Amino acid sequence: MKCTILHESKGRLRVRMRQYRMTLDQADILEYYLRDLSAVTKVKVYDRTCDAVIYFRAGRKSRDSIVHALSLFHYEDAPVTVPDQTGRKLQRQFEDKLFYHVAERVVTRWFLPLPVRMVLTTVKSIPYLIKGIRSLGSGKLQVPLLDAVSIGVSIARGDFDTAGSVMFLLKLGDIMEDYTYRKSVDDLARTMSLNVEKVWIRDEDGQEVLKEVSSVTAGEQMIVRTGNMIPLDGTVLSGDASVNQASITGEPLPAAKSAGSSVYSGTVVEEGQLLVAVKNTAGTGRYDRIVQMIEESEKLKSTSEMRASELADRLVPYTFGATLLTLLISRNVTRATSILMVDFCCALKLSMPIAVLSAMREAGDHSITVKGGRFMEAVAEADTIVFDKTGTLTKASPKVKEIVPFDGRNEAEMLRLAACLEEHFPHSIANAVVQEAARRGLSHKEMHAGVEYIVAHGIASSINGQKVRIGSYHFLFEDEGIALPADPAGKELFHSLPDEYSHLYLSIGDELAAVILIEDPLKEETASVVRSLHELGISNVVMLTGDSYRTARAVAKKVGVDSFRAEVLPEDKAAFIQEEHKAGRKVIMVGDGINDSPALSEADAGIAINSGAAIAREVSDIMIAEDDLASLLTLRRVASGLMKRINGNYRFILGFNSGLILLGMFGILTPNITALLHNGSTIALSLHSMTELLPEDKA
Repeated sequence: MKCTILHESKGRLRVRMRQYRMTLDQADILEYYLRDLSAVTKVKVYDRTCDAVIYFRAGRKSRDSIVHALSLFHYEDAPVTVPDQTGRKLQRQFEDKLFYHVAERVVTRWFLPLPVRMVLTTVKSIPYLIKGIRSLGSGKLQVPLLDAVSIGVSIARGDFDTAGSVMFLLKLGDIMEDYTYRKSVDDLARTMSLNVEKVWIRDEDGQEVLKEVSSVTAGEQMIVRTGNMIPLDGTVLSGDASVNQASITGEPLPAAKSAGSSVYSGTVVEEGQLLVAVKNTAGTGRYDRIVQMIEESEKLKSTSEMRASELADRLVPYTFGATLLTLLISRNVTRATSILMVDFCCALKLSMPIAVLSAMREAGDHSITVKGGRFMEAVAEADTIVFDKTGTLTKASPKVKEIVPFDGRNEAEMLRLAACLEEHFPHSIANAVVQEAARRGLSHKEMHAGVEYIVAHGIASSINGQKVRIGSYHFLFEDEGIALPADPAGKELFHSLPDEYSHLYLSIGDELAAVILIEDPLKEETASVVRSLHELGISNVVMLTGDSYRTARAVAKKVGVDSFRAEVLPEDKAAFIQEEHKAGRKVIMVGDGINDSPALSEADAGIAINSGAAIAREVSDIMIAEDDLASLLTLRRVASGLMKRINGNYRFILGFNSGLILLGMFGILTPNITALLHNGSTIALSLHSMTELLPEDKA
């Protein structure tokens, strides 16, 4: 498609598509097409002007590749998948509402004759007066009553301009408040959209085949095991499982599912295994169900937003009291009316949600997904942070260092068997085994019976009538009673296994068959992140891991955590957080595995690695990128900046508006001036609340 380069600088292009008009859908297609280019780091498409601003990695080669991609672009056959909801339509609706509201005010104020303005203002005041009467009828002095009195008194005094200005600002506040809520819901619903690309399908021969979700058809049979998300709606054919349906119903307790039960996309199998007949294929109404669930919950409400709303109502009686006192002392209606123009409500109820939304958006710009404003507050106030080890402090892609077989077994066959078991369960250690088998070209067609996953322990199955197990030392040797090698050579080999690696034990029957040594290096930034967290006010950094004490001790020393616990079970992690709560501490939990999900739920803010297990992502409150542990520092800075902004907003609103009330009481300011200053400060504060919290060098 033809386009014109309007402006070009280092790492940035602004191009205009040669078309008369760009639809919202076309803008989305172009934006997602450009996002998928490897050279592009950021892109923004403006449908009104048909422009695209493209940021890319500096270099002539990157620039030329983008220009070439644009020359090949066509809306009809662009190789891109656009989500059902992108937020662009919601943004356009808000912009249009805002424009027409402001335009109506300008036309009314400057172009209509006074008699017409008087009639329009009186008609528009009726809904506000009705709300005020209802508030009075409830026996409570609340903001709607104050709004009604200030508008009614202004009209009664013949001051229609002031009444019109008050209603204009109130409607503007309603528009922006509605937008912030709907935008939050929309952003959250899209972040909760499925992140499942493949699913296990049972074919006609009874074999399990890994298949793209998008290619699954109704009637096919999918297998979903512990820790996995159910990607499609369906009916259970066989199996028993506990399914977390919080993403659909909002209920935290898992639901029992068995043959004949219905299961829904986006829910997660907490324990068990199900064979499901697919009913609805991908993209059939999940977004709408999520939106409904969110709208019925209070999860988005931050403490600051709720406190602002409550404070606005609590201040109403004081405003009425100051008005009545001024009228009794001065006998001056103008002075009393000046006080009514200042209601605290607009600024409190408008600036707070805007500040929270802006902080969530800014976090999103750094690949941090926050599911609600109250979790930002929890991050800002936390004094303890708890880390899982594997896949969190260590790299998300550990590697198999060595396979040590016992009793003369074949190394390749042991790896093949281990990969066959591990491929069914999403964990970084399991992925390492599967990837090593693939690297060595070892195919591993299903040769075992059903597999059972024991959380934080391992996997059990059977082959040719013999039980096979793979997992931790505790699982095999203490729980399952597998004997250590009896022959001297095997015993010596077992005890000489190097301590610097994690050990994954494999048994066949009641004998140890092999030990797989896993190299799990620390992420390069881990130690510096821990130091920086201390500098940012986190006083207690803790590592909890199911790994052995010797491995945990070595990692803890390198990382610099304040304390650690090894060989812990999922319930132990959750119990530790409960202990911290009893001690009066606020806790952040960071993890990525199935065994982290109870602790993520228990924490004040649970942070999941976005490449981790589905159940961890589901129960978490915040998600960060797998390759950027330093984003925790960005999150803490944004959250702390948000709380400083909120507290600053409180001080300004209370101080400035109290000053306006005093100046009105003494007759220094007229009602028109107090209304202008009050409404102007509200808009200015709201605009300030939308600005970035972090300077660029801290991002």
